[in-house]
Amino acid sequence: MAETDSVISVLQRALDHGRIIQINGHGRFQKTADGGYEFVPETRPNIFIAYVVEDLENARQLRDALEKAGYAPWFDKDQLLAGQNWPRAIERAIDLADVFIACLSSRSLAKSGTFQAEMRYALDCAARVPLEEAFFVPVRFEACPVPHSIAKQTQYVDLFPDFDRGVRQLVRALRKINPRLGGSVRI
Repeated sequence: MAETDSVISVLQRALDHGRIIQINGHGRFQKTADGGYEFVPETRPNIFIAYVVEDLENARQLRDALEKAGYAPWFDKDQLLAGQNWPRAIERAIDLADVFIACLSSRSLAKSGTFQAEMRYALDCAARVPLEEAFFVPVRFEACPVPHSIAKQTQYVDLFPDFDRGVRQLVRALRKINPRLGGSVRI
């Protein structure tokens, strides 16, 4: 009970100092105008963006476009905290995501490591999604081969040569594959 009380008092102090406490994938606690506290649930669809560091600028551009279209993109550079167990945090974020976007490029396909592990984990998660819904959505930043195991089952979206057109196509696809994914096509 004492630990719970101390967590609550830490949260109250932070809120009293004007901070907002974000709980990834769920919503945020904030102070109300009358001095109380409220929880505001996250209503935007959560989209996990997987990429390699060599594609960071392209991935940031995609994150910004998805945010503008009404989604809540999960982006490691924004969400991971110093000292956090990042492999576990990434798995949890993939579990909580409505969609996993795999950003493909010649760099991401040639590199072994975290990106490949994230894709494998997301494909396992996709197996638990109803058959009429899509979870794993590949996008290509450039002309590159799509791995055969993915290409034989999943359609991808090209974000080149016209990035804005590709994002509009991606958002339209997200809305059709799962009505909960709403969003708009304003770019």
